[in-house]
Amino acid sequence: MSADQRKDWDTYFMDIAFMVSTRSQCPRRHVGAVLVQGKKLLGTAYNGAPMGVPDCSEAGCMIAEDYELVVQDGQERMVKKQRCIRTIHAEQNLLLFTDRIDREGSTVYVTDEPCWTCANMLANSGIVEVVFHRSYPKDSGKVSRMMEQKGILFRQLESYEPPRETLMTVAE
Repeated sequence: MSADQRKDWDTYFMDIAFMVSTRSQCPRRHVGAVLVQGKKLLGTAYNGAPMGVPDCSEAGCMIAEDYELVVQDGQERMVKKQRCIRTIHAEQNLLLFTDRIDREGSTVYVTDEPCWTCANMLANSGIVEVVFHRSYPKDSGKVSRMMEQKGILFRQLESYEPPRETLMTVAE
């Protein structure tokens, strides 16, 4: 990019979400989220343990496993899902630390596609758009359908390149 060329707004705000994700202490995945209204940044958040509580890097992950019946290509199969229950997701923290009035009509930029729980919370938050980079295949189909039902613009920045200093190895 030349010195006289600006980043587009999607790249600008996604870069900020990735920078925010570097605050996470989660050894499995660093996730960052930002709340934007128009071109104004209203809040940032990342995934982690509640304030004042040891995080996963100090106390280890609290992995919960469950199974979900999915239909894929006309075939039913059970899919094992693992999640850390010590961590509050970036989207949840963003909703906890921003005001409803600021969220009305806003966009959330998040490094990773929201899980089902976060998508449900975002759907009732007043936002009108979710922009993400990395997909989350475990919940992708049902999250996309729900966002469409709610009329929330839901889009992935597939060709986006995160800032190198924000990258970590992502555990699946």
